[in-house]
Amino acid sequence: MNQLPYSSRILTVTDLTRSIRGLLETEFPFVTVKGEISNLRTPFSGHSYFILKDRNAQLKAVLFKGQKRYLEENPQEGRQVICRGRISLYEPRGEYQLIVDFIDFHGIGDLQIAFENLKNKLEAEGLFAEENKKQLPFLPAGICLITSPQGAAVHDFLKISASRFPAVPIEIFPVAVQGEEAAAEIAQALKMVNKQQRAEVIVLCRGGGSIEDLWAFNEEKTARAIFNSKIPIVTAVGHETDFTIADYVADRRAPTPTAAAEVVLPDRLTQLHKVRITEKRLLMAINNLLRNLQQQVKMQRHLLGDPSQLFDHFRLKIDNCQILMVQAVNSDLNSKRWLLANLNGKLMAHNPTERLSRQQQNIAELSRKLRHSMLMRLEQRKTQLSRTTTLLEAVNPLSVLGRGYAIVRSADDEQIIRNSNQVKKGEKITILLRRGELAGEVTDIIKEGDAGKP
Repeated sequence: MNQLPYSSRILTVTDLTRSIRGLLETEFPFVTVKGEISNLRTPFSGHSYFILKDRNAQLKAVLFKGQKRYLEENPQEGRQVICRGRISLYEPRGEYQLIVDFIDFHGIGDLQIAFENLKNKLEAEGLFAEENKKQLPFLPAGICLITSPQGAAVHDFLKISASRFPAVPIEIFPVAVQGEEAAAEIAQALKMVNKQQRAEVIVLCRGGGSIEDLWAFNEEKTARAIFNSKIPIVTAVGHETDFTIADYVADRRAPTPTAAAEVVLPDRLTQLHKVRITEKRLLMAINNLLRNLQQQVKMQRHLLGDPSQLFDHFRLKIDNCQILMVQAVNSDLNSKRWLLANLNGKLMAHNPTERLSRQQQNIAELSRKLRHSMLMRLEQRKTQLSRTTTLLEAVNPLSVLGRGYAIVRSADDEQIIRNSNQVKKGEKITILLRRGELAGEVTDIIKEGDAGKP
């Protein structure tokens, strides 16, 4: 069994040719080629077909009739030229060719060399890379048009903008688009617009001209200002065949100011038409959905039968449940009432007010008994005190003194003298009477056995 060596997919010649054409147009969107014109022919259509060759190779080329009006002179056989254009492939013959947009009959000048050098430099730094391109908003809230207000390009842009979507505000930032100071003004304008943040899209715009006229858009300061912009930038510089460094750096290139307006603004009438179509489709979808749902309801109603019969059954069941509920509530209510009456009786038996009244009576009775007991005890203590007082009065030495007795004490140590042997003649003594004292001296001592002798 034979097997395909690389792929199981079989391509037609047309498919393969179109794929090759897409690759060529993508990889070589714009080229500049130097060579000699050979085999020049111009048929009745007015287009010019020729071969651009050098010593080692040749390239088929075509110059369409409409591009000839931009040339200083018509192409001539054997003329050394520099052609600018794009590579494409003519599918019926399977031949690739150069579609020429412009022919320079004077060779590469200093500006062209500077253009190529700067283009190669910035491309190597990644300023042309697709991943750095910013997406344009579908409908910008504001557009800033950086251009010369005297040029025809601004009027073309405003005219198309007004016809496409007039509600979007457009601010014109006037700058010089030609001359020595033009690049600096354009770079400064880009910085100012980014700082103000009033626009969502910036359009760099000017009409056609020679490479010298367009050189402000080929300077490095302009290219870097475009690359550093946070706001998406669309360029519309020169004619459709004119390419500048700014076009490569910008997020989007428009061949003309008119095309730039079409790029940044959607067509209002087209969008309204789309909205109406979408509205019709939405209404149609809703109606179809409603019809499907109605059909489903109809089918389910058929399957369920008449639900009104079920309602009668549920009404009876609800009534029965209501009766049972009322009975249960009344029974429970009566039970709660009986329990409440029982608890109320117990509560009255233990009523704090009644208990307090009884305790107050007990306290009053105990107070009366305590008062009586205290009075009785007081009388007993008074009687006992009187007796004790009488007894003390009986044994009180002072009472004895009141009956004429006296107490004799030594004047030195105040000892009571009970015996005559305790004193000597001439000793000082003190005699304590009922009232007052007497001081004396012992002049004579009479012994106990000598008492009563002469």
